Amino acid sequence: MTMEEQVRLYKEDLNLFDDNDGKLDYILDYSKEAIKLDASKKTDENIISGCSSLAWLSKEFKDGKVLFEGESDSIIGKGMMVVLLSIFNERTPEEILSFDSKLLSEMGVVELLSPVRQQGMEAFLNVIYNYAKTCQEEKK
Repeated sequence: MTMEEQVRLYKEDLNLFDDNDGKLDYILDYSKEAIKLDASKKTDENIISGCSSLAWLSKEFKDGKVLFEGESDSIIGKGMMVVLLSIFNERTPEEILSFDSKLLSEMGVVELLSPVRQQGMEAFLNVIYNYAKTCQEEKK
Protein backbone atom coordinates (compact mmCIF):
# COMPACT_ATOMS: atom_id res chain seq x y z
CA MET A 1 0.00 0.00 0.00
CA THR A 2 1.34 3.43 -0.89
CA MET A 3 1.52 6.30 1.55
CA GLU A 4 -1.25 8.07 -0.32
CA GLU A 5 -3.47 4.97 -0.14
CA GLN A 6 -2.89 4.73 3.61
CA VAL A 7 -3.90 8.37 4.04
CA ARG A 8 -6.99 7.79 1.89
CA LEU A 9 -8.06 4.90 4.15
CA TYR A 10 -7.71 7.07 7.26
CA LYS A 11 -9.64 9.85 5.53
CA GLU A 12 -12.47 7.45 4.64
CA ASP A 13 -12.61 6.24 8.25
CA LEU A 14 -12.59 9.76 9.67
CA ASN A 15 -15.34 10.83 7.28
CA LEU A 16 -17.62 8.26 8.90
CA PHE A 17 -17.84 10.48 11.99
CA ASP A 18 -20.29 13.37 12.17
CA ASP A 19 -18.27 15.43 14.61
CA ASN A 20 -14.73 16.12 15.77
CA ASP A 21 -15.28 14.27 19.05
CA GLY A 22 -15.86 11.02 17.17
CA LYS A 23 -12.80 11.66 15.00
CA LEU A 24 -10.68 12.39 18.05
CA ASP A 25 -11.90 9.20 19.75
CA TYR A 26 -10.86 7.32 16.59
CA ILE A 27 -7.31 8.69 16.92
CA LEU A 28 -7.27 8.02 20.66
CA ASP A 29 -8.24 4.39 20.02
CA TYR A 30 -4.96 3.99 18.14
CA SER A 31 -3.07 4.81 21.34
CA LYS A 32 -3.90 1.26 22.46
CA GLU A 33 -1.69 -0.03 19.63
CA ALA A 34 1.26 2.17 20.59
CA ILE A 35 4.52 0.44 21.36
CA LYS A 36 6.85 1.12 24.24
CA LEU A 37 10.32 1.99 23.05
CA ASP A 38 13.24 0.17 24.55
CA ALA A 39 14.88 2.41 27.16
CA SER A 40 18.06 2.45 25.06
CA LYS A 41 16.15 4.32 22.33
CA LYS A 42 14.83 7.00 24.67
CA THR A 43 17.82 9.23 24.15
CA ASP A 44 18.17 12.98 23.84
CA GLU A 45 18.99 12.45 20.17
CA ASN A 46 15.62 10.75 19.62
CA ILE A 47 13.49 13.34 21.43
CA ILE A 48 11.20 15.22 19.07
CA SER A 49 11.82 18.84 20.00
CA GLY A 50 8.72 20.96 19.63
CA CYS A 51 6.16 18.44 20.84
CA SER A 52 3.96 19.57 23.70
CA SER A 53 4.41 16.16 25.33
CA LEU A 54 7.51 14.04 25.56
CA ALA A 55 8.00 12.01 22.38
CA TRP A 56 10.84 9.98 20.94
CA LEU A 57 11.46 8.79 17.40
CA SER A 58 14.05 6.10 16.79
CA LYS A 59 15.40 6.06 13.22
CA GLU A 60 17.24 3.42 11.22
CA PHE A 61 18.11 2.99 7.54
CA LYS A 62 18.22 -0.68 6.59
CA ASP A 63 17.98 -2.49 3.25
CA GLY A 64 17.03 0.71 1.45
CA LYS A 65 14.12 1.49 3.76
CA VAL A 66 13.69 3.97 6.56
CA LEU A 67 12.53 2.36 9.79
CA PHE A 68 10.94 4.32 12.58
CA GLU A 69 9.79 3.47 16.08
CA GLY A 70 8.19 6.07 18.28
CA GLU A 71 6.63 6.63 21.63
CA SER A 72 4.83 9.51 23.27
CA ASP A 73 3.85 10.03 26.88
CA SER A 74 0.41 11.47 26.04
CA ILE A 75 -2.63 9.58 24.80
CA ILE A 76 -3.21 11.82 21.77
CA GLY A 77 0.52 11.70 21.00
CA LYS A 78 0.46 7.90 21.11
CA GLY A 79 -2.52 7.74 18.77
CA MET A 80 -1.01 10.22 16.34
CA MET A 81 2.31 8.37 16.47
CA VAL A 82 0.62 5.10 15.46
CA VAL A 83 -1.23 6.79 12.60
CA LEU A 84 1.79 8.69 11.29
CA LEU A 85 4.16 5.76 11.58
CA SER A 86 1.75 3.57 9.64
CA ILE A 87 2.13 6.09 6.82
CA PHE A 88 5.89 6.75 6.99
CA ASN A 89 7.50 3.59 8.39
CA GLU A 90 9.28 1.10 6.15
CA ARG A 91 9.41 3.40 3.13
CA THR A 92 12.26 4.35 0.87
CA PRO A 93 13.71 7.83 1.32
CA GLU A 94 12.36 8.69 -2.12
CA GLU A 95 8.81 7.68 -1.15
CA ILE A 96 8.97 9.83 1.97
CA LEU A 97 10.47 12.83 0.22
CA SER A 98 7.94 12.70 -2.61
CA PHE A 99 4.98 12.49 -0.22
CA ASP A 100 3.02 15.74 0.00
CA SER A 101 2.41 16.36 3.70
CA LYS A 102 -0.59 18.53 2.76
CA LEU A 103 -2.43 15.22 2.31
CA LEU A 104 -2.37 14.90 6.10
CA SER A 105 -4.47 18.06 6.33
CA GLU A 106 -6.87 16.68 3.75
CA MET A 107 -7.09 13.49 5.83
CA GLY A 108 -8.99 15.50 8.43
CA VAL A 109 -6.81 15.00 11.47
CA VAL A 110 -4.81 18.23 11.69
CA GLU A 111 -7.81 20.39 12.62
CA LEU A 112 -8.47 18.07 15.56
CA LEU A 113 -5.18 19.12 17.13
CA SER A 114 -4.57 22.20 19.22
CA PRO A 115 -2.10 24.71 17.73
CA VAL A 116 0.60 23.39 20.08
CA ARG A 117 -0.04 19.80 18.99
CA GLN A 118 0.00 20.92 15.35
CA GLN A 119 3.48 22.33 16.00
CA GLY A 120 4.43 18.97 17.47
CA MET A 121 3.23 17.22 14.33
CA GLU A 122 5.28 19.64 12.23
CA ALA A 123 8.31 18.84 14.38
CA PHE A 124 7.66 15.12 13.88
CA LEU A 125 7.42 15.60 10.10
CA ASN A 126 10.63 17.65 10.06
CA VAL A 127 12.47 14.79 11.76
CA ILE A 128 11.00 12.29 9.27
CA TYR A 129 11.83 14.34 6.18
CA ASN A 130 15.30 15.36 7.39
CA TYR A 131 16.20 11.77 8.17
CA ALA A 132 14.92 10.63 4.76
CA LYS A 133 17.13 13.30 3.12
CA THR A 134 20.13 12.06 5.08
CA CYS A 135 19.43 8.47 4.04
CA GLN A 136 19.00 9.47 0.41
CA GLU A 137 22.37 11.25 0.48
CA GLU A 138 24.00 8.17 2.01
CA LYS A 139 22.76 6.07 -0.92
CA LYS A 140 24.60 8.28 -3.43
